[in-house]
Amino acid sequence: MLMQTHEARLSALREELKRQGLDGFVVPISDEHMSEYVGGYAQRLAWLTGFGGSAGTAVVLAHKAAIFVDGRYTIQVREQVDGNLYEYCQVPQDGIGTWLARNTQQGAKIGFDAWLHTRAWAKTVSDTLTKSGGELVTVGTNPIDAVWEDQPEPSAAAAFIQDDANTGQSSAEKRAVLADWLKDEGLDAAVIGALDSVAWLLNIRGADVDRTPVALSFVVAHDDGTAELFIAPEKVTPELVQHLGNAVTVRPRDEFVSALGALSGKKVAVDPDNGVAAIFQILEDGGATVITARDPVVLPKAIKNPVEQQGHRDAQARDGAAVSKFLNWLSVEAPKGGQDELSAAAKLRAFREQTGKLKDLSFDTISASGPHGALCHYRVDEDSNLAIMPGSVYLVDSGGQYLDGTTDITRTVWIGPGEPSAEIKDRYTRVLKGHIALDMAVFPEGTPGGALDVLARQFLWQAGVDYAHGTGHGVGSFLAVHEGPQRIAKGSATQVGAGEPLQAGMFLSNEPGYYKTGEYGIRIENLVLVEPRKVEGAEGAYLGFETLTYVPIDRTMIDVGLLTDTERQWWNSYHAKVWEIVSPQLEGSDLAWLKEGCRPL
Repeated sequence: MLMQTHEARLSALREELKRQGLDGFVVPISDEHMSEYVGGYAQRLAWLTGFGGSAGTAVVLAHKAAIFVDGRYTIQVREQVDGNLYEYCQVPQDGIGTWLARNTQQGAKIGFDAWLHTRAWAKTVSDTLTKSGGELVTVGTNPIDAVWEDQPEPSAAAAFIQDDANTGQSSAEKRAVLADWLKDEGLDAAVIGALDSVAWLLNIRGADVDRTPVALSFVVAHDDGTAELFIAPEKVTPELVQHLGNAVTVRPRDEFVSALGALSGKKVAVDPDNGVAAIFQILEDGGATVITARDPVVLPKAIKNPVEQQGHRDAQARDGAAVSKFLNWLSVEAPKGGQDELSAAAKLRAFREQTGKLKDLSFDTISASGPHGALCHYRVDEDSNLAIMPGSVYLVDSGGQYLDGTTDITRTVWIGPGEPSAEIKDRYTRVLKGHIALDMAVFPEGTPGGALDVLARQFLWQAGVDYAHGTGHGVGSFLAVHEGPQRIAKGSATQVGAGEPLQAGMFLSNEPGYYKTGEYGIRIENLVLVEPRKVEGAEGAYLGFETLTYVPIDRTMIDVGLLTDTERQWWNSYHAKVWEIVSPQLEGSDLAWLKEGCRPL
């Protein structure tokens, strides 16, 4: 009989820990590639605890357990995880190593799966635990897998080709650039573990992770331009082999460990952020010299070529029409009552599917009514589903995966009848002002994303409020909706990616927000492209943003008196462009709605 309750699952895990001679175990949301979104087989934390967020870790001891999340999930974790079973801890304030040291006895053995953590994480926790007399030990078999009776198998879906017409560059050309980098660095090979890096390098895609078109695989790239792809045989088609050519050897995924061990005497690069601790250990045990270096694919992948840029514009135009149709439907149906978060999300997906080109969503739609809007990364399900109430704020953050681009857009709208309160209008307008300020930014080459973050927050700070997430993340080309290395976020040192200089060709989101716990949330998000910007008399090269997302922004919640003339001009110019791009794709009531939505302020 399957274990149905999270209490029963926790008890079963504790029995397995006892059997393995462990005093505790660390359970992350992770896979062997350090992916943000993982396949069903790797959803160990969700199975154990019920937590549905994309970032978090649980620690289980014999008589105590804790779950660690960041500020995005402070409310969500309390809704989904039983506080009688788990202590709620918030990172970075609460450290896993510190918690373990405080709650374990001398000689405690705490297990971790070296295929699910980075080496840096393991060292940090181990060093802290050692000081209190404990020990962090690698497990041979993941204890969760031993007790998860109906654990899904990894996807067997076939990998497929991403045509050069969409990539703008062949795999051979990409591998040649990588080979030159290896030679310049005096290296023999690089282990490419991130799934989107493998996909980009070989111009392949897959269906192994919901919302991210990647195939479960590893690559070892060599300094002569050849590569080895480690992938389950059932995922390989004759077309894929032909596409990869003679320079890429296709090998079974289960040969990856032995292949790493065979790199004895070689200098091998491994990324410390997406190369798991097990990879480092196997290479070193096999006699390779491991060089810690950033994944050499990350930056080339982030700097989109002209073909990828145009593909994204095309995808955005198509997606913008679908979202506009949805917002028109919402404006008619939601005020009547009878709609809820799930029905709205399903309708939005249906409009995207009507394009005939949607491959998948780019993430689970955040369809958030009223108080759920205050949960930054809320995901609706049958248990949490709320009605969309007339006279309330509704937030929808969504995106689509198309062969020519990945989209991500947030719109917050007022559901009539009635008028939003003065507070709601004030907060919405401050979010809009920050969005405009960032969109209009002009900055010198070499500027990191962290240096621009304050532009989006300044008007909220003036009112003594803020938001607990980054302002902008990178976006892939028919790949991960969250892509590094660039990021717009607080602090160049404290936030990963915030110190990365922005470069022409990078895609980013622009998404300031405001969240009032238990009441409502506001976010306005467009995607932008970093582009060269001519500045009269400039001393050096400058950059700015090209807006990529074109969908009307709700005007009902604006306090027009808070906007400057420049901000009103931005609004009018933006909506003129929305009309230009989207109106040819609409007709009837959708076109009439768009015309009203694009009316100048």
